[in-house]
Amino acid sequence: MPNATQAVRNPLAYIAQHWTPSPGTVRRAAMAAVVMSVLIVVTGGAVRLTSSGLGCPTWPTCTNDSLTTTSAMGIHGAIEFTNRMLTYVLCAAVGWAIIAARSAKPWRRGLTRLGWAQFWVVMGNAVLGGAAVLTHLNPYVVASHFMLSPLLITFAVLTWQRSREGDGAPRPLVGKPVVQLTWVLAAATGALIAVGTLVTGAGPHAGDRSDVPRVPIDWKTIAQLHADLAWVVCGLATALWFMLRAVDAPGGPRHRVRDLLVVLLSQGVIGYVQYFTHLPELLVGLHMLGAALIWIAVVRVLLSLRERPHADTPVPAPAELQAPQPAPTA
Repeated sequence: MPNATQAVRNPLAYIAQHWTPSPGTVRRAAMAAVVMSVLIVVTGGAVRLTSSGLGCPTWPTCTNDSLTTTSAMGIHGAIEFTNRMLTYVLCAAVGWAIIAARSAKPWRRGLTRLGWAQFWVVMGNAVLGGAAVLTHLNPYVVASHFMLSPLLITFAVLTWQRSREGDGAPRPLVGKPVVQLTWVLAAATGALIAVGTLVTGAGPHAGDRSDVPRVPIDWKTIAQLHADLAWVVCGLATALWFMLRAVDAPGGPRHRVRDLLVVLLSQGVIGYVQYFTHLPELLVGLHMLGAALIWIAVVRVLLSLRERPHADTPVPAPAELQAPQPAPTA
């Protein structure tokens, strides 16, 4: 039974021998992983905002005696256990992306590796989520748990983008100053998200109704720093937009920065409204969704600064390096 033996030893290679997905299928698989990487952020926020962080008081089982939630644990146990089950849905989406990338013809090794990078981040985040429960929602562990989400989103968006382009050498579409400013924008956005986790760690939404440790900082002070960083990010994004227009950059980078500005302004409105309305749970949840969308927009801006043609597609030389064409003769 050579086929059965091969399927057990190397199931991905076996599937690749018997299935060739279309390019559209590979792209849809990659997009499913992007959607689930955002959804798990939202549902994780729902666990915290409904005070269900310890709805399952232990890990990896829900209780010492039960793998799943029980009726005695009420709605908080159901919410926390549902979020844990969504991790398996996320794994399925990432697994589909890996299988589709591995089965595509020709095989693109780099695309498969990006899928595996997502898988290992999911595994690491699951362990951190368990550590958060076992440490009774230690705010620093919870913050670390959340900060792996942008990394997962980065790999997911990169996988989706690479599924839509070739494997040729990347060709820059803008000059080095634009690239440098974009990386500064990305670093500032990362700092903005990190400080946002401290706001949550010091704020009123502890994740459980019991005595949960908090970050020993006045949450209004750290919220002000968060707002200041948000203005810095908005300023950098606006400067980048004007710079792209000044150098007459291609439409792709300009459109991606425009999208980022729209998401930033929407997030800013939600942020200020939630602050002045004393952090209602629904708006805080929308703000967490906005954080994921902002990071996606930043990653897309970075990726829009270059293009990767298919390996067999000739890359045209810049206009100033092309040989002049002879004038047509009558």
